[in-house]
Amino acid sequence: MNLKLWTNCRAATMQQGAVQPYGLIDDAALVVDGEALLWVGPRSDLPPELAARCGEKHDAGGALITPGLIDCHTHLVYGGDRANEFELRLKGAGYEEIARAGGGIVSTVQATRTATAAQLVAQSLPRLEHLMAEGVTTIEIKSGYGLALEHERKALSVARELGRTNPDHGAHHLSGGACHAARVCRAHR
Repeated sequence: MNLKLWTNCRAATMQQGAVQPYGLIDDAALVVDGEALLWVGPRSDLPPELAARCGEKHDAGGALITPGLIDCHTHLVYGGDRANEFELRLKGAGYEEIARAGGGIVSTVQATRTATAAQLVAQSLPRLEHLMAEGVTTIEIKSGYGLALEHERKALSVARELGRTNPDHGAHHLSGGACHAARVCRAHR
């Protein structure tokens, strides 16, 4: 048993009926055994014999520790980059104007269809890593930008590949699912 102790933190326990919202404990301690949370509570209530058994002790620097976040609907696998559209929106362009100029979902569908599975993995992995760095531990990756069976299958195979090759897979859960298009562009009706 390799127990780890985390102190100097605030902890959101999500305990029902707690006095503070989210079951917040301002001066908390957490004891972790492998991947399991063994004990959490006010640091003043930490049993001394449990603290003595902790082989590693960490100062969380006042951080807020929360349960893992769940993203139950994300379109993580898609081709292209629409960052330039953000600037257009800031300048007042509407979605329809951007779409008429070849942007919007039409450009994402086209980029997703023309990308190889390897290119989609390379584009999607940084998105996945960013979500995990923000505390997301469970992700359901939706397809939806292929708008045709072969391209939707490609996107879902990329989602499965991300789940298999993710270096932190042991502490995270990834799943994939098909998602029908919310808006079908003229070229694909």
